Amino acid sequence: MNINEIAKLAGVSRATVSRYLNEGYVSEEKKERIRAVIEKTGYQPSTQAQTLRTKKTRLVGVILPKINSDTVSRMVAGISDVLSKNGYQLLLANTNNDIAEELKYLNLFKDRQVDGILFIATILTARHKKLLKACQVPVVILGQHLDGYSCVYHDDYHAAEQITELLLEHGKVPGFIGVTTKDEAAGLNRKKGFEAAVRAKKLDCPPERMAEAQFTMESGYDKMKELLKREPKIDAVFCATDNIAIGAMRYLKEIGKSIPHDVELAGIGDTPLAGLVEPALATVHLYYKTAGAEAAAMLVEHMEKEDAVSRELKMGFEIKKKASVL
Repeated sequence: MNINEIAKLAGVSRATVSRYLNEGYVSEEKKERIRAVIEKTGYQPSTQAQTLRTKKTRLVGVILPKINSDTVSRMVAGISDVLSKNGYQLLLANTNNDIAEELKYLNLFKDRQVDGILFIATILTARHKKLLKACQVPVVILGQHLDGYSCVYHDDYHAAEQITELLLEHGKVPGFIGVTTKDEAAGLNRKKGFEAAVRAKKLDCPPERMAEAQFTMESGYDKMKELLKREPKIDAVFCATDNIAIGAMRYLKEIGKSIPHDVELAGIGDTPLAGLVEPALATVHLYYKTAGAEAAAMLVEHMEKEDAVSRELKMGFEIKKKASVL
């Protein structure tokens, strides 16, 4: 079955069928005849032929840091919902937090292998910014703020500040387990929010009560051990992510510390595991799925409208007070 046969069966010209398939103007009566023939025959237009005609692939490259992350999977769910409704398919590029892999995929996608790029970023280096400038397709950044680009990001500073305020309602010797400050969102902004809350309580948190972890439970366990070795009096620990906090919780239980009576603990992310551990982890709910959907909607606008303008969207958050704080 080809376009000529569809035209013959529908009683229209080949050009009319072509306009129909490429969303050009066709009268309602002819549309119905063509649609009926296509449904009856099961005709599928050639994707390659459409790409050659329209210069559109209907593909979106999604570059993500870790495919088995709960937060990333929630973002991708939101992205997928919006893109599929708009007739686009996803190409997922998992980088395992490897900068070289991120640069490789940016370089692959930038020259119109896809119609647009959604970049779920953690660290944006000078090399990233150089490649982003060279992109010939629209790009939307998700999870970080970057001047000059449409981006959807979280209010990491105030999220960290408010959950730390909750911790310090009773705690007097705060501790901190963060991630690299090269990551402006989860690293730098959450650290700054924590420090602001500590200052507001007229407390301090010197370097010996602070540690930098990886995004894993194992690293949270190790860093909690280090902190208590250096300062056994710590009684309120803010962790940059739920996974880190759950690892810290495991170590505290192992050495017989009562949570929250001996040490209060909180994270960020509101992951499913945060509600399953005992005691349930105090955390911050960030709207990851909604953020993904918003970023995808921005990208669709850029891909389909030549006059689309860059926009920034900072997402809200919700404090989840659970049993790991008093």
